[in-house]
Amino acid sequence: MKVCVIGSGGREHALAATLARSAEVVVSPGNPGIPNSVPTPPEDADLYVIGPEVPLVEGLADRLRADGKRVFGPGAEGARLEGSKAWMKALLAEAGVPTARYDTFTDEEPALAFLDQLLPPYVIKTDGLAAGKGVVVTDSLIEARNAVGDYLSGAAFGDAGRQLVIEEGLVGPELSVFAVCDGTRVVPLAPARDHKRIFDGDRGPNTGGMGAFSPAGPDGIVDDVMDRFIEPTVATLRRRGIDYRGVFFAGLMLTAEGPKLLEYNVRFGDPECQVVVPRITSDLVDLLSSAADGHLGAAPTFSPDAMVTVVCASEGYPDSPRTGDRIDGLGAAEAIDGVTVSCAGVGRDAEGSLTTAGGRVLNVTGRGATVAEARERAMAGVACISWPGMQYRSDIAASA
Repeated sequence: MKVCVIGSGGREHALAATLARSAEVVVSPGNPGIPNSVPTPPEDADLYVIGPEVPLVEGLADRLRADGKRVFGPGAEGARLEGSKAWMKALLAEAGVPTARYDTFTDEEPALAFLDQLLPPYVIKTDGLAAGKGVVVTDSLIEARNAVGDYLSGAAFGDAGRQLVIEEGLVGPELSVFAVCDGTRVVPLAPARDHKRIFDGDRGPNTGGMGAFSPAGPDGIVDDVMDRFIEPTVATLRRRGIDYRGVFFAGLMLTAEGPKLLEYNVRFGDPECQVVVPRITSDLVDLLSSAADGHLGAAPTFSPDAMVTVVCASEGYPDSPRTGDRIDGLGAAEAIDGVTVSCAGVGRDAEGSLTTAGGRVLNVTGRGATVAEARERAMAGVACISWPGMQYRSDIAASA
C-alpha cells in the first residue's frame, strides 16, 4: 500500500516513520529532514493521512474524497470542532459533555462584563485557528482585559480573534486522550500529557507544545473519557448528519470535580503524536485505512514502554523565532539507544546542512521501560544537539 502523509512537521515525521513499518510512505510537502518528502501529493496513493488542522478546516478531506480518494481526516463540517471554539462549545452542551462555564463574544463591552463575573485564572481563546497560540490563561484581570481588546480588534490574531470565547479557569493536571473514529465506531489510543508553556515550571507564554510523555493519567481515565466525552460527541455529530472519519484529540483538565474538556482538536496533537503513535504495536496502516473506509476493526495495541519527547526550539520562539542557523549533532543524538529525532521546522543550506526554519525545530524522543528512563534518554539526545540560541525545557515529564 502507498500512503501519503500531508504536512511538514514533527507530527508528520513520526506518523510517516510508524506507517512505514508496513507501507510505502511519502510526505507532502514534508521538509528536508523527513525522508521521502515530495512537493505535491501524488495522485496514486492508496491512503491520504492529513496531519495539520488548517487543511482539514479548509476542506481538503472533502475535496480528496470527492475525487474518489481514501482519506483519514474529517471533512470541513467535522473539523469545525477545532476550527470554531464557539461551535465546539455549543456541540458540547448538546452532547452533555462536562466543560468549563463559558460565553462567546464579538463586542468588547459584554466580554469585559462577563470577565468581571469570574474568578482567576481567566481564560481567553480565539474562536478561530491560531497555530496553538490563541489562548491566554492569566491570574491578572488587567492582562485578561487587554487580551480581550487585542483579540477583538484583530491586533493579536486577525480575523481568528474577532470572535472569542471566555471561560472560567480550571485547575488541575492536563491530559490528552486520542481516539480513532470511522464515522460510527470509535476506539481509544494511549493517553499523553503535553507541556504548553515555553519555560520550565510551566512559566511564560503558551506555545504549540514544548514536550510530551506517554503513558499518562490515572488508571481508568481512558474508559471514563470514552464513555462521558468522546462517545457522546460522536453520537451528537451523527445526529447532525456529520460523518467523522479521523482522530479525536480530547484536551482535558483533571479537576477536583472530575475531568472536564478544555477543547477538541481534529488531528493528532504535536508533540503528543510523537509519544503515542510510535508506541502502537499493531498495524497503524490498517487502523487508519479501516477508519477511512468506515469499518474499524480491533482496537490498537500498545507497547508497555514509555516515551518522552522534548522540543528543541529556535531563539525568540514563540513570538519571533530566529531561523537559518546550522543544526549540529543530529547524528550523535540518533546514535543513542532508544532515541529518535523528528524534524519539524527544518531547512537546508547551500552546503547541504540542515538549518533552523521555524519556531519548533526538532522533537527529540526517548523510549524506555519507565518514564524516567525515557526522559533520561531524551535529555541525553538533546545534549548532543546545538545551534545558536537553541532553547528547550529541561523539566518535560519530570513530575511523572
